[in-house]
Amino acid sequence: MKELLGLFNFASWRLCANQVTRRRFLKLCTKSTVAFTALLSAGLAACKRSEPPAEQTAAADCPLPAAAEDYEYVVVGSGAGGGPLAANLARAGHKVLLLEAGGDEEPYNYQVPAFHALASEDDALRWSFYVRHYADETQQARDGKYVRALDGIERNGILYPRAGTLGGCTAHNAMIMVYPHNSDWNYIAELTGDESWRADHMRGYFERLERCEYVKAPSAPTENLSRHGFKGWLTTNVADPKLLIPDRALTKLVKATAREAVSTFIQSIGGLFERFKVRLEGHFDPNDWRLVKRSFEGICMTPLTTHDGRRRGAREFIRTVEQECPQNLNVRTNALATRVLFDDDNRATGVEYLDGKHLYRADPQASMSAAIDAPKRSVRASREVILAGGAFNTPQLLMLSGVGPREELQRHGIAVRIDLPGVGRNLQDRYEVGVVSEMKQDFKILDSATFSPPQAGQAPDPHFREWRQGQGVYTTNGAIIAMMKRSTPERPEPDLYLFGLAGRFEGYVPGYSLDIARNKNFFTWAILKAHTRNSAGEVRLRSGDPRDTPEINFHYFGCIHQSEINTSCRRLPDGFRSLFGPRLVIRCVLAHIVYSAGKPVFEG
Repeated sequence: MKELLGLFNFASWRLCANQVTRRRFLKLCTKSTVAFTALLSAGLAACKRSEPPAEQTAAADCPLPAAAEDYEYVVVGSGAGGGPLAANLARAGHKVLLLEAGGDEEPYNYQVPAFHALASEDDALRWSFYVRHYADETQQARDGKYVRALDGIERNGILYPRAGTLGGCTAHNAMIMVYPHNSDWNYIAELTGDESWRADHMRGYFERLERCEYVKAPSAPTENLSRHGFKGWLTTNVADPKLLIPDRALTKLVKATAREAVSTFIQSIGGLFERFKVRLEGHFDPNDWRLVKRSFEGICMTPLTTHDGRRRGAREFIRTVEQECPQNLNVRTNALATRVLFDDDNRATGVEYLDGKHLYRADPQASMSAAIDAPKRSVRASREVILAGGAFNTPQLLMLSGVGPREELQRHGIAVRIDLPGVGRNLQDRYEVGVVSEMKQDFKILDSATFSPPQAGQAPDPHFREWRQGQGVYTTNGAIIAMMKRSTPERPEPDLYLFGLAGRFEGYVPGYSLDIARNKNFFTWAILKAHTRNSAGEVRLRSGDPRDTPEINFHYFGCIHQSEINTSCRRLPDGFRSLFGPRLVIRCVLAHIVYSAGKPVFEG
């Protein structure tokens, strides 16, 4: 469910741009943000010439690269930021090398949307980080998800699933694609002084990116009031609502949620008819431009990055361009970047990497031994080195290269090339809470669902057979209904994204994905809180060994006064009642339990 978390996720770190203008670079580059989702998750990637996937369009006209030998660009990381950026640069005629530390296996856990939790714990795809939320050991130990040791190895943290595979975390996320508030883009424009980040302009990139399959394409651009894109490379869809019809319990729950939302909506004053009219025009679509402009609040659909019931993400775009432009795009998997190479003027000129499988110790198949049998290689970039390793690995690689806080580098015996105190600081995350309800009976929609691919010699379950035809519950990510809400009436815009799942999700603990198949009478409201105002998180080096994971601490509530925390905690029970209402509980539920930090804090 988690994509790169925090209000803004700048997916690539650009070093020493000296031959491409900034405006041209931004047109080629992926600009992404995470807003209320586990993103991103595939992220919002902007490109100069986004085209549909190969099976849906003719091959792109790929100019030959200017140089026959050296790479112009070396991109580290193939996720939502690096992958589309490398592909777009290649399509524009540049010679690009894309380095990915993981492999490119594509098991069913990758392909089947309903298996996204399994994908996050699939040994072929996963990198498992263990992070801290607090520096104080006593406070941290109160979290029921805290893991001191696992498989004989000290963890001292909470599982934070990441992906070590081609496509990065777009290979295991929940595929939710929700457009950010316009104020997010405008804030970046004001922060940078660059008007090209303004919301209206950025929407144009979204239109280039998206290939919307759940809204009918307009006959003329002037009729595209929704401002969806219909010719991009990233397909978007929504679940078929008819899947709910046979399940009376889920249908009741959705109706009860709708009644509560409408009741809250009617109680608000001012512009009632106009606001409701706009919402109907937008078909409750959170990505419809008419709703985005109004920062709508209430029930909405959950757009997903899928096509024909299968996951779509950065990987598919990379592979498409790799086939179209083999002379321009070279993808190297199992290549763990260890440091950036610089010249005497501190200009980034290349990347050093280890060539081999399962080298990084977040990989469950990695060796803990200090000795490795992996060749060390280096590649050069005539124009730029672009780091797009994500919020954890990009600062780690910078510090391993001598770029970062002086004290941190010296602590690990790393020569200081550039003393840059901000590297590894200002780490931000969403807050997540799961409200888990136990129902009176199993959901009918989950009858016969094993939530696993068939093993050798085993017949697939009926839902898997439906999925092969592009139909059924496995074509969804499990989200039944979603809402946008304000955490307090004073908030200028909704800062909560809530979506209901038929299943039990209490947070990330080793083996959590198996609970989905075991518990078919649970319903979870996943509540994601954006704009947390907490930027106290940090990434530090565990050692000077590039195979080690960094030390990560989000320092929850580190920027909020204790009195404000106490007030919020006292309001928590009333807040849940307000969000979900008594009817929603009484009609369907045996026990209603709120899980926060892995422990029940409210029953009733």
